[in-house]
Amino acid sequence: MEIRDAGDGAAAARRARFGTLPERVRPRDMVQERPVAPKDPARYAYDPEATWRSFSCLAADLGL
Repeated sequence: MEIRDAGDGAAAARRARFGTLPERVRPRDMVQERPVAPKDPARYAYDPEATWRSFSCLAADLGL
């Protein structure tokens, strides 16, 4: 009965696949810069008729 050492072949394949570390990623390459959109004044304007939509109160939720 002959016992073959399969570990050498597997170790060689593993070393070929994972033997080196990937290239280092520089911090400036990990940042994505995009231009900022200008503020929309209509979006943040006060509208007294629409304030009830953002009102959060337990009494109002219960209808009291």
